[in-house]
Amino acid sequence: MLVAPQIIITLVFFMWPASQAVYQSLLIEDAFGGNTAFVWFDNFKELFEDDHYIKTVGRTFFYSAMVAMLSLSVSLVLAAMADRVIKGTGIYRTLLIWPYAVAPVVAGALWVFLFYPTTGIVSTFLTSIGYEWNHQLKGDQAMALVVVAAAWKQISYNFLFFLAGMQAIPKSLIEAASIDAASPFKRFWTIIFPLITPTTFFLLVVNIVYAFFETFGIIHVVTKGGPANATEILVYKVYNDGFVGLDLGGSAAQSVILMVLVIGMTIFQFKFIERKVEY
Repeated sequence: MLVAPQIIITLVFFMWPASQAVYQSLLIEDAFGGNTAFVWFDNFKELFEDDHYIKTVGRTFFYSAMVAMLSLSVSLVLAAMADRVIKGTGIYRTLLIWPYAVAPVVAGALWVFLFYPTTGIVSTFLTSIGYEWNHQLKGDQAMALVVVAAAWKQISYNFLFFLAGMQAIPKSLIEAASIDAASPFKRFWTIIFPLITPTTFFLLVVNIVYAFFETFGIIHVVTKGGPANATEILVYKVYNDGFVGLDLGGSAAQSVILMVLVIGMTIFQFKFIERKVEY
């Protein structure tokens, strides 16, 4: 009875929509639902035979890996610095936490203003030093921009967990290493980092799932999947094909594949990467 509300929420907002997506992936139907044909796995066959879709899968894995690595590494450094701050600790931590409260669409708009080719502050500076920036035309620049924007949005979340993990480490261990003349870097690498590997593993899973699903708003505002589909990841392709192209069956099939990929990656992480985690 106590967990019944959570079970009901899971059934209504996850299991029911997921089952509808699985059923719809076996259909071909028009945008208004007037004509429907049961085609079994034809939608999946078309996807696996589509070179553009295969490239989108590879692009999504690259994008999620870059977002996870960048956000985790930066937040780890910031947490290590915050753990040592004595004066102004509250202000420092508050400023680092604020970006997490920013909606993905707003975060994307902020980075668009900074890097807009003609009027952006950063793009104007890059032009003044001889580097031509135009993410609206150059796919590599567009990918770099959405990776940085998505990682910036997630840094605050990672920072909170890293800081909590570091503060839970007994100070006697750090003091003993200091007495043994261990440098700050050696203390971090041999004591602190191994002890926060459970936190790191948890955040790795969360960040990859975040990059796969929750960065849709950032990509939609910053690049809309362009230029020439250079930043179109799987979740955005589901939107493009389903809501823009009105290919409901194909879009549903893509959502099912996306769900299977994320579940498979999570299982892989728990089965292989967790073995290196020290509890």
